[in-house]
Amino acid sequence: MNSGLKISPHGAFDFISLGALVYRLDPGIVPFRKARHCDIHVSGGEFNVAANLSDCFRLRTGIASAMVDYPIGDLVAERVRAMGVKPIYKWFEHNGVNGPNIATVYSDRGHGVRAPVVFYNRANEAAALLKPDDFDWDDIFKDGVRWFHSGGIFAALSESTAEVIIKAMQAAKAVGAITSFDLNYREKLWKISGGESRAVDVIARIVENVDVLVGNEEDLQKGLGIPGPEVAGTSKLDPHTFFSMIDRVAARHPQVRIVATTLREVHTTNRHGWAAVAWVNGEPHVSPTADLDVMDRVGGGDGFASGFFYGLLSGESPEEALKLGWAHGALLTTYPGDTTMATLEQVRAFAKGGSARIQR
Repeated sequence: MNSGLKISPHGAFDFISLGALVYRLDPGIVPFRKARHCDIHVSGGEFNVAANLSDCFRLRTGIASAMVDYPIGDLVAERVRAMGVKPIYKWFEHNGVNGPNIATVYSDRGHGVRAPVVFYNRANEAAALLKPDDFDWDDIFKDGVRWFHSGGIFAALSESTAEVIIKAMQAAKAVGAITSFDLNYREKLWKISGGESRAVDVIARIVENVDVLVGNEEDLQKGLGIPGPEVAGTSKLDPHTFFSMIDRVAARHPQVRIVATTLREVHTTNRHGWAAVAWVNGEPHVSPTADLDVMDRVGGGDGFASGFFYGLLSGESPEEALKLGWAHGALLTTYPGDTTMATLEQVRAFAKGGSARIQR
């Protein structure tokens, strides 16, 4: 069985993402109230997928985003280049005092019974100021793009960012690109830009233009307004809840060909059960299950999405694409930071049932 997607075999870009670039301060296992130093990771739900597809999967990718002309902007732009992602920036001038800024994400890693804690400083964020006419999509797509992607985090940033996504997706569809959207429902972000009811209205307008959706049961319920069953006491690795909702998703959004997500059972901060599921053209697919020893869980879902998209872009069967996403997401949790350090060979080996035996 194939995916049912008509993916162009050629294009100057294999993949372009649209979203906010952020930098994450990571004090490791030390909580911020006792932290003395931090690592800096460049991230963004949409950027991470483009970075992974470039660095691990060797595709030609780009990121359309806001960029600010100050030292933090230089830091972020350097990491974008290092991951091999072509920048497509709307530039903003920093006033030297209060912005516009590139947003900061604060995220410790937790440990054992202590969960990670995530919070933000998105005050006067440059990406939230983006407007639909800030990018010339006809020019960006003129030499071809095979796949275009955005997500719910960017959609939630302001009144205008969802309109940027819709205009971009319509332009991408016009040149024959596959479009994908990661629902990535973040209650804190939507709370300050209209709440759950606005989220459902906004995301419905975006999804009208989408071929491939990424999102778990909570994303489907809160982002799409799809009622879900109460499954108290059921394992988080049981795909039944996810698949039981898909008929409602398909009825409301019949143009969506694929819906996929990860399944995660958190035993402790550093020990997770891990699986993935996909509904592809009406057929359910379930990955193997792995027990993960987690170093840093941030970015695992983006790791899954990038491996899954790579499989589809490469003409793999839906089953194989799902395994590649599952394997890459699993490997990503073994590295510090939000983007990949894996190689394609490692991902394929793990997807085929590879082990952690030492490689000599």
